[in-house]
Amino acid sequence: MQQKKMTLKGLAEILGVHTSTVGRVMDPETRHMVGEEVAQRVLTEAAKHGYRPNKMAAALRTRRSNIVGVMLPDITNPVFPPILLGIEDELRKHGYVALVTNAGEDPAQQRFVVDQLLARQVDALILATATRDDPVIGHCLEAGVALVTVNRSEDSSRVSSVVNDEYAGMRLAVEHVLALGHSQLVHLVGPQTLSTGHLRKEGYELALAAHGVARDDVLLAECSAYTREAGRAGCLDALDRYPQATAILAGNDLLALGCYDALRERGLRCPEDVSVVGHNDMPFVDMVNPPLTTVRIGHHAMGVQAAQLVLRQLRGEGGGQVEIRLKPELVVRGSTAVPRKR
Repeated sequence: MQQKKMTLKGLAEILGVHTSTVGRVMDPETRHMVGEEVAQRVLTEAAKHGYRPNKMAAALRTRRSNIVGVMLPDITNPVFPPILLGIEDELRKHGYVALVTNAGEDPAQQRFVVDQLLARQVDALILATATRDDPVIGHCLEAGVALVTVNRSEDSSRVSSVVNDEYAGMRLAVEHVLALGHSQLVHLVGPQTLSTGHLRKEGYELALAAHGVARDDVLLAECSAYTREAGRAGCLDALDRYPQATAILAGNDLLALGCYDALRERGLRCPEDVSVVGHNDMPFVDMVNPPLTTVRIGHHAMGVQAAQLVLRQLRGEGGGQVEIRLKPELVVRGSTAVPRKR
């Protein structure tokens, strides 16, 4: 005969406490409201009887599901798993879980995904999909849901965000190759619809301007997307237009890996003929040949901070929108060296 499922009321009767006491203990967010000894008794008895809180009933009662929707643009991009891990690690500490979706870059598809998440009663959204002028963010704001963007931001600053300091990152990259003796460097520019692509390009231009290089003399090659294939195409274009270049600063690590492909295709060596710098320090770029010099971004910390921001919104703490910029660092590996004449 199947054993009857333990209820919150039944557990309270066994322990001789009020049902609200059991409810508070079973919620990590309110457990501190109950004495430590009583809380331990409740947890022990709950484990003994296999009791699990009825989250659906609690959500109906409190209008909270303790679920945060996280929307990614490309789950195959190695940048996003560390961000997601940081989000989940922080949410879990406070009794929340993430409902993760891979929405791509199409606004219509993203809006559909947002509507599906809202229909599942998520308490908040963390978007890694933001563009500089993002209609999906407007849709979320109209729905009145707590919202934070991560890794990317929008130009109008309507919502809080956690991003990298893109100017500082490009300054580190430029200063590094200039210190090695390179004077002819090219930036592989990421998509300009994204804050990362736009601000890294601006950061590159500002860093060179500090060394007396006029904006009209800055060497750039556009890339259509943050992919290895786009990096290869952008690098081939750069090699054709700027054969004198001895260093390439890629808009991200995937573009840098595309540079490796293009250089091999042209019979050029890295770093002997052309130095390459990436951006992100995504997993495994230290294992390619040569290991990639890159700007490291704290993606796990980025996820943690995004979760903290959205939790503060849910608690009604703080006012106004904030932008948290994380400090990058340069990781020097084998893809950069003193330039040689070709």
